[in-house]
Amino acid sequence: MPQPAELRARRTVLEEEWARWVPGSAGGARLCGPPPVRPEVAESWARSVGTVDPHRDSAPVCDGGVVHPRWARSALRGPVTALADELNAVAEAGFIAAVTDASGTILWTTGARDMRRRAERVNFAPGGRWDEQAMGTNALSLALRTGRPSTVFSAEHLVAALHGWVCYCAPIRGPEGTVLGVLDLSSTWDRSHPLAMPTVRTLASAVEARLPARARPTRSARAPRAAAGTVLLTCLGAARAARGGRPLALRPRQVEILTLLALEPRGLPPQRLRAALYGDRPVGASTFKAEVSHLRRALGGQVALRTYALTAPVACDALDVLRALEAGDAAEAVRRYGGPLLPHSEAPGVLAWRAHLEVAVREAVLADDRPELALRYGEVAPHEVEAHEHALRLLAPGDRRRPVAAGRLSAALRA
Repeated sequence: MPQPAELRARRTVLEEEWARWVPGSAGGARLCGPPPVRPEVAESWARSVGTVDPHRDSAPVCDGGVVHPRWARSALRGPVTALADELNAVAEAGFIAAVTDASGTILWTTGARDMRRRAERVNFAPGGRWDEQAMGTNALSLALRTGRPSTVFSAEHLVAALHGWVCYCAPIRGPEGTVLGVLDLSSTWDRSHPLAMPTVRTLASAVEARLPARARPTRSARAPRAAAGTVLLTCLGAARAARGGRPLALRPRQVEILTLLALEPRGLPPQRLRAALYGDRPVGASTFKAEVSHLRRALGGQVALRTYALTAPVACDALDVLRALEAGDAAEAVRRYGGPLLPHSEAPGVLAWRAHLEVAVREAVLADDRPELALRYGEVAPHEVEAHEHALRLLAPGDRRRPVAAGRLSAALRA
């Protein structure tokens, strides 16, 4: 657990860097050299420092602060209400807990009276807008933007009024994988604790487990609706699968099979699929067949028998990237590229497809003259030295995003 002196030292370093970045502060803005902040924080600073006043005292209000009707309609209301006792117990330990919708508007909070009073001073309360366009860099906005758990400590916040806070967030996903909102635990910076992030992730998972099977995002999320029975597969940077609005309980090997069959719509003969999964490892035929059988049952029998192939419609992020590349749409490919294919897999077939996708996306980025693409790609491919160098070549000398690219390049060269 971080000691008070360590936390104070960390806050001091961040305050100094914040002062160098923010116009009108004592240190002025620094536009060159790698920043001592995390790349995702530096990039968020660069995106929002020109549009959000770092000296504002509170979050703006959405819809006049009247969010009760929105909360009453929210798919999150039932699960959060069912978990209210658990959330209250955590919050009473010195936190305030909050739930937002997909737009970053807070719909619900709970916490001890003193923490709620502190939070209300910055409008960390129902009706407050905490998206990046409204409040710059904060854990809620990062979790919504990246779809990943995020924490922001003290002066990592763009708005100075939040420098006394530490926030931990995890996105809440519906049965089809769409982000419906985020769950946040916030406290004062001196109460930063390594167990807070695992706690918020566990609570977010508990909310997800209680969502109705056909939960849908609010209109602000603007997510496409999949056809009934479609298998929804996320395999870039993460591993998730759902069918008919219900998450599929698959082991890692079964996710590998599903991914390989999704990427090979014509199917694979048993021997090729077995080699793609195990390579030269001495794995028995019964083990292999059992994994395929479990996947077939999970998909309601929609895996062909002789040549293994999916007979159910599939929506897959890796396929979306490949189609965008085939159409010459580099921007769409980069937008949909969420990271390496099944990053924890060592299956030979997955490794081959992973390398294919990485090379294809990287080459599309390097052939494009838009720095936004190189920056977005660099966010999910931090070790790609060429992409960071390309971004620096494309960014003008005074562009506030240069420190982001410079910091990523420095980190990649040290790796």
